[in-house]
Amino acid sequence: MRCNSWLALGKLLQLRLGRSRRQISRGIALAARPTDKNDRATIRRTLHYFWGVTRQKMGAFVLSIVSSVGYIALLTFANTYVMGLIVDRVQASPVSADQVLPVFGPYVLALLVVNAVGQTLSKLQDYSVYKLEINGDYQLSRLCFDTLSNQSMTFHNSRFGGSLVSQTSRFVSGYSGLIDVVTYSLWPTLASIVLTVGILAPIAPLFVIILVAMLVLYVFIAYGMYRRILPLSAEASRAQNKLSGVLSDAVTNILAVKTYGREDYERGLFTTADREAMAAENTNMRATMRRGFTTSALITIIMFVVSIFVVGGNAWFGISAGTLVMMFTYTYNLTMRFNYFNSMMQRINRALGDATEMTRVLDEPTLVADDTDAKPLEVTDGRIDFEGLRFRYPDAPQDDYVFEDLNLHIPAGQRVGLVGRSGSGKTTLTKLLLRLDDVQEGRVLVDGQDVSHCTQQSLRRQVAYVPQEALLFHRSIRENIAYGKPGATEEEIRRAAEEANALEFIERLPDGFDTMVGERGVKLSGGQRQRVAIARAILVDAPILVLDEATSALDSESEALVQGALENLMRGRTSIVVAHRLSTVVDADRIYLLSDGRIIESGTHAELMERSQIYRDVYDSQMREEGEQHGQS
Repeated sequence: MRCNSWLALGKLLQLRLGRSRRQISRGIALAARPTDKNDRATIRRTLHYFWGVTRQKMGAFVLSIVSSVGYIALLTFANTYVMGLIVDRVQASPVSADQVLPVFGPYVLALLVVNAVGQTLSKLQDYSVYKLEINGDYQLSRLCFDTLSNQSMTFHNSRFGGSLVSQTSRFVSGYSGLIDVVTYSLWPTLASIVLTVGILAPIAPLFVIILVAMLVLYVFIAYGMYRRILPLSAEASRAQNKLSGVLSDAVTNILAVKTYGREDYERGLFTTADREAMAAENTNMRATMRRGFTTSALITIIMFVVSIFVVGGNAWFGISAGTLVMMFTYTYNLTMRFNYFNSMMQRINRALGDATEMTRVLDEPTLVADDTDAKPLEVTDGRIDFEGLRFRYPDAPQDDYVFEDLNLHIPAGQRVGLVGRSGSGKTTLTKLLLRLDDVQEGRVLVDGQDVSHCTQQSLRRQVAYVPQEALLFHRSIRENIAYGKPGATEEEIRRAAEEANALEFIERLPDGFDTMVGERGVKLSGGQRQRVAIARAILVDAPILVLDEATSALDSESEALVQGALENLMRGRTSIVVAHRLSTVVDADRIYLLSDGRIIESGTHAELMERSQIYRDVYDSQMREEGEQHGQS
């Protein structure tokens, strides 16, 4: 199931990778933003998410603590304690050969039990980690997928798809890394501190006081360094995510790279991002190494003090040889734990740093969200009303409105054409109908129901959307056609393909409906991709249809086939046709001419040709251009 989530996430994100260079540049800027002052708040939020999934497996979490503490207590401390008793017994008086087993047998049996139980706890420790990580990977992957899939198109258009995939992967691996370091390093270290102090305090109180003082100093210095290094780990993670985004963008658009001979240019972009990532990693590495040298010096001083107590413990304090062995072993184990404290903090740094960017994404407000009491949209007629629309994109300047007080009524079952120059608001209007963005003022109504108070999924299931570039998944043709109706029968799929004028070319393919179409459908021609997309819309059988320049990128032959398919699709539906070429909407019941977010003319084709000079000039100009193109061909 986790694998399916990753595939679905990748497919969701790849839909947006063919966007403009302006958006790409903006994505790079966002990925490369400097560390802000809220890093500590972000860390707290990351731990909040991590703790949320850990609580779901509280039994495994408690087991990880018990097994870690028990493992250390038995295999490190109990083993050494028994060995200390054996040394003291050997030193006390000689033992004859025939008395070895009677005298030392209980000690040997104790060591056997201690090691057997300790090894069992070690395996339970591994089991608890597996349980926590499997659950965490699944839950956090799903959390990221749900968050990304429910974000608005404004959010997605401003980001690298590859970076979001990388951030998701790092967020999930950050949790696994943190669970590993907590279970295998943190709990054993804490247990070692408590057990060392608890056992040695009654025996050598002065030694324990000095040891604790030095360990407190060690922790204080190490933590101070850790706080300074954490932003460097986050910066290194950001640089790696940016690198993933640049790589993903180049690979996804490899045809453009090759056809324009821009391999060297893309290599330059990648090299720049790669060097930035390497520089960030080196900066992080140097800071970590400086901390390592400092903490290692403190460990050396601690072991020097231990050595003094070991060599003089018997003479100065009357401590037995077995107890001195125990003191040395316990303290050495503890100092080694603290020596790994540097590595442990580095791994914690890495885990939290890797998760930082996705945490920020998870905490971003959802620009388009369902009301808590949102109801499913129920379409009976398909009547559409845009009332007093005032809209600007969330990332646009405050006064840069696409629409201001726009009103448009589309009767049920009517075919409506939206025409106008690029940037006039045609496509934006359809996005507001689909609620890919929310209006600031006004309402979008379907059969009198405000779409902002309906669930988004129910709305979009009532609207069949066919864009200029067909949105196909790297799956079979059958799966792509049935995407909007997963339970469709073979007969229904074939009928939809036939009505879309796609059945003939599909049956000529070696694998027919089982043909894999490639990423974004690259194995099919433009006309074939579009007809598969139309077949999908026909199969959905939604009462409202939106065609967003569905034929503008096709040649004449493909356009004729697609146009015939669209006629079948529009039959009996409320249809909105966004068109650049006016010839595609001449049969519409009503045509609206938009300019700068305003409706400046409306009527049938004949009415507009009669009374609108603007419409007539545009139409005549396009007809001349098409005639010249046909003449040249």
